[in-house]
Amino acid sequence: MKVALIGLGAVGRGVAGMIAKKDLGITITGIADSRSGCIEDTGIDPAEVLDHKKKAGVCGDRKISAADVIKKADYDVLIEVTPTNALSGEPAIRYIKAALARKKHIVTSNKGPLALAYRELTTMAAKKGVAFRYEATVGGAIPIMHTLEHGLAGNEILAVYGVLNGTCNYILTRMVAEGLTYDQALMEAREMGYAEADPTYDVKGIDTAIKLVILANTIWGHGVKLSDVSVTGIDLLTPDALRLAEEDDCTIRLIAEAMPSRRLLRVSPRIIEKSHPLVVDGSLNALTIETDMAKEITLIGKGAGSVETASAIIGDLLYINDRYVQRA
Repeated sequence: MKVALIGLGAVGRGVAGMIAKKDLGITITGIADSRSGCIEDTGIDPAEVLDHKKKAGVCGDRKISAADVIKKADYDVLIEVTPTNALSGEPAIRYIKAALARKKHIVTSNKGPLALAYRELTTMAAKKGVAFRYEATVGGAIPIMHTLEHGLAGNEILAVYGVLNGTCNYILTRMVAEGLTYDQALMEAREMGYAEADPTYDVKGIDTAIKLVILANTIWGHGVKLSDVSVTGIDLLTPDALRLAEEDDCTIRLIAEAMPSRRLLRVSPRIIEKSHPLVVDGSLNALTIETDMAKEITLIGKGAGSVETASAIIGDLLYINDRYVQRA
Protein backbone atom coordinates (compact mmCIF):
# COMPACT_ATOMS: atom_id res chain seq x y z
CA MET A 1 0.00 0.00 0.00
CA LYS A 2 1.29 3.45 -0.95
CA VAL A 3 0.67 6.47 1.29
CA ALA A 4 1.32 10.21 1.25
CA LEU A 5 2.06 11.81 4.63
CA ILE A 6 1.16 15.47 5.16
CA GLY A 7 2.45 16.92 8.43
CA LEU A 8 5.68 16.19 10.27
CA GLY A 9 4.92 17.44 13.74
CA ALA A 10 4.96 15.06 16.69
CA VAL A 11 2.23 12.85 15.24
CA GLY A 12 3.66 12.81 11.72
CA ARG A 13 7.11 11.93 13.02
CA GLY A 14 5.58 9.15 15.10
CA VAL A 15 3.82 7.70 12.05
CA ALA A 16 6.92 7.95 9.86
CA GLY A 17 9.05 6.41 12.60
CA MET A 18 6.74 3.43 13.07
CA ILE A 19 6.50 2.84 9.31
CA ALA A 20 10.31 2.86 9.19
CA LYS A 21 10.56 0.50 12.17
CA LYS A 22 7.85 -2.02 11.40
CA ASP A 23 7.35 -4.27 8.37
CA LEU A 24 3.78 -3.19 7.65
CA GLY A 25 3.73 -3.35 3.87
CA ILE A 26 3.36 0.46 3.73
CA THR A 27 5.41 2.56 1.32
CA ILE A 28 5.58 6.36 1.63
CA THR A 29 5.63 7.92 -1.86
CA GLY A 30 5.04 11.53 -0.84
CA ILE A 31 5.75 13.51 2.30
CA ALA A 32 5.46 17.17 3.24
CA ASP A 33 5.84 19.52 6.16
CA SER A 34 4.72 23.16 6.25
CA ARG A 35 7.71 24.37 4.20
CA SER A 36 8.83 21.56 1.91
CA GLY A 37 8.05 18.18 0.42
CA CYS A 38 9.31 15.25 -1.59
CA ILE A 39 7.74 12.87 -4.07
CA GLU A 40 9.16 9.51 -5.11
CA ASP A 41 6.83 6.92 -6.61
CA THR A 42 9.24 4.05 -5.90
CA GLY A 43 9.28 4.89 -2.20
CA ILE A 44 10.84 7.27 0.30
CA ASP A 45 12.99 6.13 3.24
CA PRO A 46 11.16 7.69 6.23
CA ALA A 47 14.23 7.34 8.45
CA GLU A 48 16.26 9.46 6.03
CA VAL A 49 13.50 12.06 5.85
CA LEU A 50 13.28 12.29 9.64
CA ASP A 51 17.04 12.68 9.89
CA HIS A 52 17.01 15.41 7.25
CA LYS A 53 14.14 17.15 9.01
CA LYS A 54 16.06 17.10 12.29
CA LYS A 55 19.23 18.52 10.75
CA ALA A 56 17.84 20.97 8.18
CA GLY A 57 14.44 21.85 9.65
CA VAL A 58 12.65 20.76 6.48
CA CYS A 59 11.79 17.33 5.10
CA GLY A 60 12.66 17.91 1.45
CA ASP A 61 12.60 20.32 -1.47
CA ARG A 62 11.31 23.81 -0.57
CA LYS A 63 9.83 24.08 -4.07
CA ILE A 64 7.47 21.16 -3.37
CA SER A 65 4.41 21.97 -1.24
CA ALA A 66 1.91 19.79 0.58
CA ALA A 67 -0.60 20.61 -2.17
CA ASP A 68 1.89 19.35 -4.78
CA VAL A 69 2.30 16.06 -2.93
CA ILE A 70 -1.47 15.58 -2.64
CA LYS A 71 -2.11 16.36 -6.32
CA LYS A 72 0.90 14.68 -7.95
CA ALA A 73 2.15 11.76 -5.86
CA ASP A 74 1.11 8.17 -6.53
CA TYR A 75 -0.61 6.90 -3.37
CA ASP A 76 -3.60 4.92 -2.13
CA VAL A 77 -4.10 6.74 1.18
CA LEU A 78 -3.54 10.31 2.30
CA ILE A 79 -2.40 10.58 5.93
CA GLU A 80 -3.35 14.09 7.02
CA VAL A 81 -1.77 15.01 10.37
CA THR A 82 -1.31 18.78 10.20
CA PRO A 83 -2.06 20.86 13.33
CA THR A 84 -5.72 21.30 14.25
CA ASN A 85 -7.38 24.60 13.38
CA ALA A 86 -10.73 24.61 15.18
CA LEU A 87 -11.80 27.95 13.67
CA SER A 88 -11.51 27.19 9.95
CA GLY A 89 -10.31 23.59 9.69
CA GLU A 90 -7.77 24.76 7.12
CA PRO A 91 -5.58 23.84 5.41
CA ALA A 92 -6.65 20.30 6.33
CA ILE A 93 -10.14 20.51 4.81
CA ARG A 94 -8.65 21.71 1.53
CA TYR A 95 -6.05 18.93 1.56
CA ILE A 96 -8.63 16.24 2.29
CA LYS A 97 -10.99 17.47 -0.44
CA ALA A 98 -8.15 17.47 -2.98
CA ALA A 99 -7.29 13.87 -2.14
CA LEU A 100 -10.93 12.80 -2.19
CA ALA A 101 -11.30 14.39 -5.62
CA ARG A 102 -8.59 11.94 -6.76
CA LYS A 103 -10.52 9.08 -5.14
CA LYS A 104 -7.88 8.53 -2.47
CA HIS A 105 -8.63 7.07 0.95
CA ILE A 106 -8.14 9.35 3.96
CA VAL A 107 -6.69 8.77 7.43
CA THR A 108 -6.45 11.79 9.73
CA SER A 109 -5.75 12.77 13.32
CA ASN A 110 -6.95 16.32 12.65
CA LYS A 111 -10.01 17.27 14.70
CA GLY A 112 -10.74 20.52 12.83
CA PRO A 113 -12.17 19.01 9.63
CA LEU A 114 -14.28 16.53 11.59
CA ALA A 115 -15.70 19.22 13.86
CA LEU A 116 -16.46 21.70 11.08
CA ALA A 117 -17.14 19.68 7.93
CA TYR A 118 -18.05 16.16 9.05
CA ARG A 119 -21.09 15.68 6.82
CA GLU A 120 -19.52 17.28 3.76
CA LEU A 121 -16.34 15.21 3.95
CA THR A 122 -17.96 11.88 4.80
CA THR A 123 -20.57 12.39 2.08
CA MET A 124 -17.86 13.20 -0.45
CA ALA A 125 -15.87 10.11 0.56
CA ALA A 126 -18.95 7.90 0.20
CA LYS A 127 -19.68 9.31 -3.27
CA LYS A 128 -16.09 8.67 -4.34
CA GLY A 129 -16.22 5.12 -2.91
CA VAL A 130 -13.26 5.59 -0.58
CA ALA A 131 -12.66 5.21 3.15
CA PHE A 132 -12.45 8.16 5.54
CA ARG A 133 -10.95 7.04 8.85
CA TYR A 134 -10.22 9.18 11.92
CA GLU A 135 -9.61 6.90 14.90
CA ALA A 136 -6.80 9.15 16.14
CA THR A 137 -9.03 12.23 16.56
CA VAL A 138 -10.58 11.03 19.84
CA GLY A 139 -8.81 9.21 22.64
CA GLY A 140 -5.35 8.80 21.13
CA ALA A 141 -4.45 5.11 21.18
CA ILE A 142 -7.86 3.99 22.51
CA PRO A 143 -9.76 2.14 19.72
CA ILE A 144 -13.00 4.06 20.23
CA MET A 145 -14.20 4.27 16.62
CA HIS A 146 -13.31 0.62 15.98
CA THR A 147 -15.26 -0.40 19.08
CA LEU A 148 -18.30 1.63 18.01
CA GLU A 149 -18.19 0.35 14.44
CA HIS A 150 -17.35 -3.30 15.03
CA GLY A 151 -17.23 -4.35 18.68
CA LEU A 152 -20.64 -2.85 19.43
CA ALA A 153 -22.22 -3.45 16.02
CA GLY A 154 -25.96 -4.02 16.41
CA ASN A 155 -26.14 -2.11 19.69
CA GLU A 156 -28.08 1.11 20.06
CA ILE A 157 -25.75 3.69 21.59
CA LEU A 158 -27.75 5.51 24.25
CA ALA A 159 -25.06 7.81 25.66
CA VAL A 160 -21.35 8.45 25.91
CA TYR A 161 -19.45 10.18 28.67
CA GLY A 162 -15.78 10.38 29.41
CA VAL A 163 -12.47 12.04 30.21
CA LEU A 164 -11.06 13.08 26.83
CA ASN A 165 -8.29 15.57 27.59
CA GLY A 166 -5.04 14.38 29.13
CA THR A 167 -3.83 17.88 30.01
CA CYS A 168 -6.87 18.63 32.16
CA ASN A 169 -6.78 15.21 33.74
CA TYR A 170 -3.11 15.61 34.65
CA ILE A 171 -3.74 19.02 36.21
CA LEU A 172 -6.68 17.76 38.29
CA THR A 173 -4.75 14.67 39.37
CA ARG A 174 -1.81 16.76 40.58
CA MET A 175 -4.03 19.27 42.36
CA VAL A 176 -5.50 16.43 44.41
CA ALA A 177 -2.32 14.41 44.94
CA GLU A 178 -0.08 17.31 45.97
CA GLY A 179 -2.52 20.04 46.95
CA LEU A 180 -1.23 22.23 44.13
CA THR A 181 -3.07 25.30 42.95
CA TYR A 182 -4.38 25.32 39.38
CA ASP A 183 -1.51 27.59 38.27
CA GLN A 184 1.11 25.37 39.92
CA ALA A 185 -0.33 22.22 38.34
CA LEU A 186 -0.52 23.91 34.94
CA MET A 187 3.11 24.97 35.19
CA GLU A 188 4.09 21.40 36.02
CA ALA A 189 2.01 20.10 33.09
CA ARG A 190 3.92 22.44 30.77
CA GLU A 191 7.25 21.24 32.16
CA MET A 192 6.20 17.62 31.62
CA GLY A 193 5.14 18.35 28.04
CA TYR A 194 1.43 17.66 28.69
CA ALA A 195 0.35 21.28 28.20
CA GLU A 196 1.04 23.66 25.32
CA ALA A 197 2.56 27.10 25.87
CA ASP A 198 -0.99 28.39 25.29
CA PRO A 199 -3.23 25.79 27.00
CA THR A 200 -6.51 27.64 26.33
CA TYR A 201 -8.11 24.96 24.13
CA ASP A 202 -7.40 22.32 26.76
CA VAL A 203 -8.21 24.04 30.05
CA LYS A 204 -11.28 25.89 28.72
CA GLY A 205 -12.76 22.55 27.64
CA ILE A 206 -12.73 23.40 23.93
CA ASP A 207 -10.58 20.43 22.89
CA THR A 208 -12.85 18.08 24.82
CA ALA A 209 -15.94 19.67 23.26
CA ILE A 210 -14.53 19.19 19.74
CA LYS A 211 -13.96 15.51 20.49
CA LEU A 212 -17.52 15.24 21.83
CA VAL A 213 -18.85 16.73 18.56
CA ILE A 214 -16.88 14.15 16.57
CA LEU A 215 -18.25 11.32 18.72
CA ALA A 216 -21.84 12.57 18.55
CA ASN A 217 -21.77 12.96 14.76
CA THR A 218 -20.13 9.56 14.32
CA ILE A 219 -22.67 7.78 16.48
CA TRP A 220 -25.92 9.61 15.79
CA GLY A 221 -25.23 11.63 12.63
CA HIS A 222 -27.16 14.68 13.80
CA GLY A 223 -24.69 17.17 12.34
CA VAL A 224 -24.01 18.91 15.66
CA LYS A 225 -21.46 21.70 15.87
CA LEU A 226 -19.14 23.05 18.54
CA SER A 227 -21.64 25.83 19.25
CA ASP A 228 -24.19 23.17 20.26
CA VAL A 229 -22.04 22.06 23.21
CA SER A 230 -22.34 23.66 26.66
CA VAL A 231 -18.70 24.10 27.72
CA THR A 232 -17.13 24.90 31.10
CA GLY A 233 -13.40 24.40 31.64
CA ILE A 234 -11.25 23.72 34.69
CA ASP A 235 -9.38 27.03 34.81
CA LEU A 236 -11.50 28.42 37.67
CA LEU A 237 -11.32 25.32 39.89
CA THR A 238 -9.73 25.81 43.31
CA PRO A 239 -7.98 23.40 45.68
CA ASP A 240 -10.86 24.04 48.10
CA ALA A 241 -13.38 22.60 45.64
CA LEU A 242 -11.28 19.47 45.26
CA ARG A 243 -10.86 19.18 49.04
CA LEU A 244 -14.62 19.37 49.56
CA ALA A 245 -15.10 16.59 47.05
CA GLU A 246 -12.42 14.55 48.83
CA GLU A 247 -14.36 14.76 52.08
CA ASP A 248 -17.16 12.78 50.44
CA ASP A 249 -14.71 10.27 48.93
CA CYS A 250 -15.20 11.93 45.56
CA THR A 251 -13.05 13.86 43.13
CA ILE A 252 -13.51 16.20 40.17
CA ARG A 253 -12.91 15.37 36.53
CA LEU A 254 -13.64 17.24 33.30
CA ILE A 255 -16.41 15.12 31.82
CA ALA A 256 -17.79 15.16 28.27
CA GLU A 257 -21.39 13.94 28.02
CA ALA A 258 -23.70 13.23 25.09
CA MET A 259 -27.20 11.80 25.46
CA PRO A 260 -29.71 12.40 22.62
CA SER A 261 -32.73 11.41 24.69
CA ARG A 262 -32.05 14.41 26.93
CA ARG A 263 -30.64 16.61 24.17
CA LEU A 264 -27.49 16.72 26.26
CA LEU A 265 -24.14 17.86 24.87
CA ARG A 266 -22.01 19.12 27.75
CA VAL A 267 -18.42 19.47 28.89
CA SER A 268 -17.92 20.49 32.51
CA PRO A 269 -16.06 19.65 35.74
CA ARG A 270 -18.14 17.03 37.55
CA ILE A 271 -17.96 15.60 41.06
CA ILE A 272 -17.76 11.80 40.81
CA GLU A 273 -17.00 9.00 43.25
CA LYS A 274 -13.38 7.87 43.37
CA SER A 275 -14.48 4.34 42.57
CA HIS A 276 -16.04 5.44 39.27
CA PRO A 277 -14.31 3.93 36.20
CA LEU A 278 -13.79 7.40 34.72
CA VAL A 279 -11.52 8.39 37.60
CA VAL A 280 -8.22 7.79 35.81
CA ASP A 281 -4.94 9.41 36.79
CA GLY A 282 -2.33 11.45 34.99
CA SER A 283 -2.79 11.97 31.27
CA LEU A 284 -4.98 8.90 30.72
CA ASN A 285 -8.30 9.13 28.88
CA ALA A 286 -11.43 7.09 29.55
CA LEU A 287 -14.75 6.76 27.76
CA THR A 288 -17.93 4.97 28.86
CA ILE A 289 -20.33 3.91 26.11
CA GLU A 290 -23.87 3.12 27.27
CA THR A 291 -25.75 0.69 25.01
CA ASP A 292 -29.02 -1.23 24.96
CA MET A 293 -27.50 -4.74 24.80
CA ALA A 294 -23.92 -4.56 26.10
CA LYS A 295 -24.96 -2.01 28.76
CA GLU A 296 -21.88 -0.01 29.81
CA ILE A 297 -18.45 -0.46 28.23
CA THR A 298 -15.52 1.62 29.49
CA LEU A 299 -12.34 2.07 27.46
CA ILE A 300 -9.18 3.42 29.12
CA GLY A 301 -5.81 4.25 27.61
CA LYS A 302 -3.23 6.77 26.49
CA GLY A 303 -5.08 9.77 25.12
CA ALA A 304 -2.13 11.49 23.47
CA GLY A 305 1.48 11.05 22.49
CA SER A 306 3.40 10.67 19.24
CA VAL A 307 3.68 6.88 19.15
CA GLU A 308 0.30 6.34 20.83
CA THR A 309 -1.48 8.41 18.20
CA ALA A 310 0.55 6.68 15.49
CA SER A 311 -0.92 3.42 16.76
CA ALA A 312 -4.44 4.62 15.91
CA ILE A 313 -3.37 5.93 12.50
CA ILE A 314 -1.59 2.72 11.56
CA GLY A 315 -4.63 0.73 12.67
CA ASP A 316 -6.75 2.76 10.24
CA LEU A 317 -4.19 2.28 7.46
CA LEU A 318 -4.14 -1.48 7.86
CA TYR A 319 -7.94 -1.56 7.96
CA ILE A 320 -8.04 0.28 4.63
CA ASN A 321 -5.38 -2.01 3.19
CA ASP A 322 -7.33 -5.13 4.13
CA ARG A 323 -10.80 -3.87 3.20
CA TYR A 324 -10.05 -1.75 0.12
CA VAL A 325 -6.54 -1.80 -1.33
CA GLN A 326 -5.99 -5.56 -1.33
CA ARG A 327 -9.44 -6.17 -2.78
CA ALA A 328 -9.09 -3.64 -5.58
